[in-house]
Amino acid sequence: MRYMATYDLMETARVTNQWLGATARAIGSYPATGLVPNPFFQMLSAWGEVTERTFSRMVAKPDWGIASLATEDSRDHVVEIETIVERPFGDLIRFRVSGRKDKKRRVMLVAPMSGHYATLMRSTVASLLPDAEVYITDWHNARDIPVSLGKFDVEDYTTYLADFMRAMGPDTHVIAVCQPVPLALAATALLAEQEPAAQPRSLTLIGGPVDPDAAPTEVTDFGRRVTMGQLEELAIQRVGFKYAGSGRMVYPGLLQLAGFMSMNSDRHGESFANQIMKVAKGEAADHDKHNRFYDEYLAVMDMTAEFYLSTVERIFKGREIANNTFTVGGAPVDFGKITNVAVKVVEGEKDDISAPGQCLAALELLTGLPDHMKAAHLEQGAGHYGIFAGKSWRNNIRPLVLDFIDSNSARQKPKLKAVN
Repeated sequence: MRYMATYDLMETARVTNQWLGATARAIGSYPATGLVPNPFFQMLSAWGEVTERTFSRMVAKPDWGIASLATEDSRDHVVEIETIVERPFGDLIRFRVSGRKDKKRRVMLVAPMSGHYATLMRSTVASLLPDAEVYITDWHNARDIPVSLGKFDVEDYTTYLADFMRAMGPDTHVIAVCQPVPLALAATALLAEQEPAAQPRSLTLIGGPVDPDAAPTEVTDFGRRVTMGQLEELAIQRVGFKYAGSGRMVYPGLLQLAGFMSMNSDRHGESFANQIMKVAKGEAADHDKHNRFYDEYLAVMDMTAEFYLSTVERIFKGREIANNTFTVGGAPVDFGKITNVAVKVVEGEKDDISAPGQCLAALELLTGLPDHMKAAHLEQGAGHYGIFAGKSWRNNIRPLVLDFIDSNSARQKPKLKAVN
């Protein structure tokens, strides 16, 4: 699998399907076909339209699509995206609302690097923007990063987060979602050791694998079954000649997408069949529910091989975060050093990616943090996506998180122990 030819073969298959869709759409759309009293050509055109859109979206980074914001002054303010910290493998960006007085809440969202772009959290950003100054980690597609810029693994990811927190300043409230939860916790502990004053005011951890063994899921079961040698052989490929990162070892987004789709193949198949019928009947729209979801879901990015493999080996198999044995640059990261950063854990009752208990394990690691600075919430009936972007987030979790931020906006002073 670790050859350019394999990577290019997958890209060739994608381009071929995109071309077939465009061809079918063109053939089915000829005016002369309207003379044929048969729905075949309408169905052919509809199939082509859906197929072309599906395969073209797989290599396109989605737009944020947050152009303006209506504020309390009854005016629409332009939202500009501003790069705060620019790095080879990811940037820290800000959504600046032009003409609006800065909000007191400063929120840094830590987006997952798990095969999708940070735009997967578009609705999360949009929901927080009216009440806070919002920043987010915008990770880059590994296929576009030249080999000369070096490696990027879990330690580099942790260092990036620590640097972003430093740039944000101490009046920051960090919200980490899914995959980066354990590494956001590690970055905070790293700052607690190296530069305590740069730590954020609060840390909200949403549905992440701090202790993958706390509750089994299909993800953790897979991690136990496969060996690192098998994983490297089956999942890792070398970027082909088409991209700037040619020669870089990656876990391809297309390969991960195939795994995502196979997990719920019946549901995805039904969804696409229904969409083809809607297009054929003229009932579909460019930004209907199906297209909004799949334009984002199908847009995948490659991860560096070292990041993917070190995540599996160190976070899932070795459980270095759960065992408090994680290191960065050979130096131990001690979670007990976190003593004045309020931490809230949010989990979903029906989360099948990071099951309840996996994220809650973070609170047990914080032995130096007073109990009154720890909080946890289990959202009943919510799945993985719902706890940060769905109805559960909007109606229940978001208000709780904002209250938690407000109640911890002032730096807590560590309590002095009585001397006997």
